[in-house]
Amino acid sequence: MHRPGVRRLALGALPWLAAAAILLSPAIAAADDGTFAAYADRGWGWMFLGAFGFGFLTSLTPCVYPMIPITLAIFGARGENVSKRRSVLLASAYVGGMGVTYAVLGVTFAMIGKASDFGTQLASPWLVFPLVALFLALAASMFGAFDLNLPSAWQAKLNQIGGKGFGGAFAMGLVGGLIAAPCTGPFLAGLLAFVSTTGNPVAGAALLFTYAIGMGVLFWVLAAASLALPKSGRWMDAVKSAGGIGLLFAAIYFLKPFLPFIRHAGSAEYWFLATAVMVAVLGIGSGAIHLSFSGTWKERARKGFGIALVLAGATGGWMWKLTPKHRLPWIYDEQVAFERARAEHKGVMVDFSATWCNPCEEMELTFGDDDVYAEITAHFVPLKFDVTSSSDENFSRRSRYSADTLPAVVFMGIDGSVLGRVNKMTEPDDMLKLVTPASQRARNLAASSP
Repeated sequence: MHRPGVRRLALGALPWLAAAAILLSPAIAAADDGTFAAYADRGWGWMFLGAFGFGFLTSLTPCVYPMIPITLAIFGARGENVSKRRSVLLASAYVGGMGVTYAVLGVTFAMIGKASDFGTQLASPWLVFPLVALFLALAASMFGAFDLNLPSAWQAKLNQIGGKGFGGAFAMGLVGGLIAAPCTGPFLAGLLAFVSTTGNPVAGAALLFTYAIGMGVLFWVLAAASLALPKSGRWMDAVKSAGGIGLLFAAIYFLKPFLPFIRHAGSAEYWFLATAVMVAVLGIGSGAIHLSFSGTWKERARKGFGIALVLAGATGGWMWKLTPKHRLPWIYDEQVAFERARAEHKGVMVDFSATWCNPCEEMELTFGDDDVYAEITAHFVPLKFDVTSSSDENFSRRSRYSADTLPAVVFMGIDGSVLGRVNKMTEPDDMLKLVTPASQRARNLAASSP
């Protein structure tokens, strides 16, 4: 008796669940010039989840959502004489076409980022500030300030592509994402900006194909089941607002190297996380998502205040995640570090980092682990090189220590020998497996030295 109501409630909750996912995804998206493996060990799973969330949110926007049943009918996936198997296969062909288009875009932007050494350039205001301006403009479009539209002539030609059958479905998929540009633009542009920071074509193609899979979820659901989608309404504006907040968070992410107070404002205590969550929830309750900037001035003020609270809470949660339990007593002078190591009969742990290197910050969490911190401080003098700028001195240091990628950690003996090396994000247990034998070798060298 109550099943239709339950179904409507469940479907109505989807935008809010997706909104929560998209608010979290930029926080774990990353930017550095390291290898793909450096992220695959820890962050890439979250990046793919974020890409999927962006895609699913795109399918809930006014440019895509109302057209899903019509699109399925055009290439023959909806009808009385169509089997569910054929319907799902036709929908898969359509989603596959979108995936190919977006994968090509992902490869293109990743190659552009690689050619321009995008990760290193993220320390330059000449690149970061225009990028932040792009995110702010995209966020404004999601909040209704303006629409991103293709020229009408292009739109008319793209609408003529396709037809019934698998070939027609695939061809429609190839252009489907472009036709929906007014709503896909901000989501897609934000994701492409992240992809360009990786410089990895395979990662770019995979992330953008995952974005297409997220967009295709509702196509598959309608193709496989005789369901009608909930009616369009104001909840679509809520979805766009969630995407706009996510884009604003991305702007904060790229500004982080220029906002040192953000990097040092976090705490590893759970009360800090609880406070951040409460602030974000208060922001959502104040109208960050469900209110509109097209309403009265009070409504606009409430929405703006709510967005500010959500961003503050999300930033606080991000800082909690990146704050280590313990901070190593870093030395920043190479000569002083080795002189102290000889005096204290220890080795030297050399760490290369940059303000734009997210895995380098995550390595601080590993260094702050109780066991890792105790092992390092007992047997090594921690030396840190900040190689944010592309100076000759930093290039020379990285060459001498063979620190070609970031993060890079080199354990040295007092005789200059390499006792161990880390060139990717490493969890505490794995770090201990490397540090323990390096510590033993460092003690042996110190004991044998005059």
